[in-house]
Amino acid sequence: MKDFEFNLSGLYELVISYGLKLLLAIVTLVIGLWIIRFMVRAIVRGMERQEIDPTLVKFLKSLLSMLLKIMLVISVISMVGVEMTSFVAILAAAGLAVGMALSGTLQNFAGGVMLVLFKPFKVGDYIEAQGFAGVVKEIQIFNTILTTVDNKTIIIPNGGLSTGPMTNYSTEPLRRVDFTFGIGYHDDIDKTRGVIEGLISADKRILKEPAPFIAVSGLKASSVEFAVRVWVGAGDYWDIYFDLTEKVKKTFDREGISIPFPQTDVHVYQEK
Repeated sequence: MKDFEFNLSGLYELVISYGLKLLLAIVTLVIGLWIIRFMVRAIVRGMERQEIDPTLVKFLKSLLSMLLKIMLVISVISMVGVEMTSFVAILAAAGLAVGMALSGTLQNFAGGVMLVLFKPFKVGDYIEAQGFAGVVKEIQIFNTILTTVDNKTIIIPNGGLSTGPMTNYSTEPLRRVDFTFGIGYHDDIDKTRGVIEGLISADKRILKEPAPFIAVSGLKASSVEFAVRVWVGAGDYWDIYFDLTEKVKKTFDREGISIPFPQTDVHVYQEK
């Protein structure tokens, strides 16, 4: 009878002890889930105010919520008295193995996050990177999609795109167009400069400030070269480049200014 009372007393103490731990763990779990939900919503609202890509926001929301809930569950289980050291070690080893297997994918994901946060370019920009050039069509979590000028689709992984060199041709509102025109040694330099200045002044798309630059840049084997530099709006770059090149050729022909081209003299000797 005494043994039964002793066992009953021990069981009572055990129930009280673990019951309190279990109750405390349940309360912690409920409050923790509420705090996680509140934190995730606050972070999502902050990302939305920063106009971060909606696809990335959803992905980060799920990832953050999952990680916080895993940490909460581990804490709650340890509060009950379950030894979690071995479990955490196994979980860490599994995470390391998965991370190594998906290293390339994780690198691209991290690159996508960096691109969305720091915004070195946006949809619609014309960029050159990783040996490719085109208009940015879409910025995804793992890849960036470009459309080339001849309507090809290029998919570039974000890992290399975020860490490698890149040229964004759409960032600045103005661009400088550089030309090199050659004339013959017998042609008049002052007349040529006046012709080029007239063509530049007649095109309203070419800006007055910064002022156009025209100068003799070199004395080549068969030509005198002019360096011509003008500033235009970024959207007019190629139109100005092609239009002015054509106008210079036609005007030089009309004004009698020659454009030298490589020639080879062949001398034939007849042996007697």
